[in-house]
Amino acid sequence: MKRLTSRYFIPIVLIASIWIYGCKKEEVPVIIPEANEVNKFVYTGLHDYYLWNNEVPALYSTKYNNTDSLNAFLNRYSDPQDLFTSLLYQYEKVDRWSFLVDDSQTIDDWISGISETMGYDFMLARIGDSDNLFAFVRYVLKNSPAEKAGVKRGDIFLKINDQQLTVSNYRTLLFTNKTYTASYATIADFTISATGKTVTMTAIEMQENPIHKDTVFVYNNQNVGYLVYNGFTSEFDIELNNVIQKFKDAHIDQLILDLRYNGGGSVQSCIYLASMIYGTDATKIFSKAQYNQGLQDYFVSEYGSSALNDNFTATIEKTDDNPATPIHTLNLQKIYVIVSDNTASASELLINGLKPYMNVKVVGINTEGKYTGSMTIKDWDENGKVNPNHSWAMQPIVVKYANSAGVSDYVDGLTPNIKMEEDIANLLPFGDPNETLLSAVLADMKGNVVTGMTLKSARIGLKKMADKQDFNPFAKEMYINPIRKIKSE
Repeated sequence: MKRLTSRYFIPIVLIASIWIYGCKKEEVPVIIPEANEVNKFVYTGLHDYYLWNNEVPALYSTKYNNTDSLNAFLNRYSDPQDLFTSLLYQYEKVDRWSFLVDDSQTIDDWISGISETMGYDFMLARIGDSDNLFAFVRYVLKNSPAEKAGVKRGDIFLKINDQQLTVSNYRTLLFTNKTYTASYATIADFTISATGKTVTMTAIEMQENPIHKDTVFVYNNQNVGYLVYNGFTSEFDIELNNVIQKFKDAHIDQLILDLRYNGGGSVQSCIYLASMIYGTDATKIFSKAQYNQGLQDYFVSEYGSSALNDNFTATIEKTDDNPATPIHTLNLQKIYVIVSDNTASASELLINGLKPYMNVKVVGINTEGKYTGSMTIKDWDENGKVNPNHSWAMQPIVVKYANSAGVSDYVDGLTPNIKMEEDIANLLPFGDPNETLLSAVLADMKGNVVTGMTLKSARIGLKKMADKQDFNPFAKEMYINPIRKIKSE
């Protein structure tokens, strides 16, 4: 057999190489499907506005400036809720307040104080060391099913639909039934006993008026204004202004502002109330806002550093329903504020913002400790119109606040000057001078030293467990008006 010489080898190798190359398949480019509109809305909203966007790698990573990379990331999530929570900073530890809804009307109703409710607010407490619970009524809304059924502050319910409230069933019994029958109980001889009386209620959609009680009374030869205010709801700014005018006409010497159940609300309404209490000098700073770096830089470059300040004001701004309205102010130098661990957000902002200017005497227990605010974000286009293809909306934390002296970050809440806890086993009507927290205020007004008292609830071993606000994602929010920033970069 003849050996192959080099002159045959080279052409054969060349032919083989051509044949192998020709048999190779052409590479097909990988096409990344475009992410759905809701996921893109969620990502863009948090990327642009979220206070902690520089703490979440997916929001600050430059690789997602590439459209394909971003689409690939967003396509991992079939549920927008999962995407949203994955982009929050230490969800439920640091950020316990941002939320997303699939129907923006939910947020609109919350801001207006509208909900489906039986019309009473309650707290749950354990009976001793058992798993049995009771619900006690903290307040009842005017013209609500609860009020019409005769329910009042201090009432106690042991059973719902003839079932004893327990640690394992209270969610189902209290939060899934639109109609239920509650069984009353009473506290006597340091024990809780059923009375045999029941009441049946059906939830309706209604708007809560946050001005729960306002009155003027004489104490220690002084005219005292007393206001129970349960939420900073913009629709009631004019009515609140009228209450302040009533106090002014009565020439009050002292003001007691009861915020024990006020979980927050509109920052703008908070500024109005601060101006009603202290004064309307618009040159004085009430609070200072801090946004994420991108928004912060944008506001300063567009409007100057003063754009980050919220000042006292002399006017309630014009709305679709009301003309611009001058603010009535009491020009006080001292105020008493009643608080609890339900006092949060805009309520804390009010107290913190007034402290540099006046003597704010706080009575109760430490407040919630929420100094951040949120904003409603919908899927707006560049012209401010909402995308008609979906109704999702988000309420992320976008801002944190300090007062004019720079005080912020009160993570443990605001500490009261007079420490006193509400007696949940002895809830007297608002304004009753013997009611635990109000009596502490009145004693201080008279110059008496207020010391801790033995509460009836402590003597019979009642332990607070939860309250209605704990099951409402909107309950302790503080919100600002929507910002329509420049298009996302």
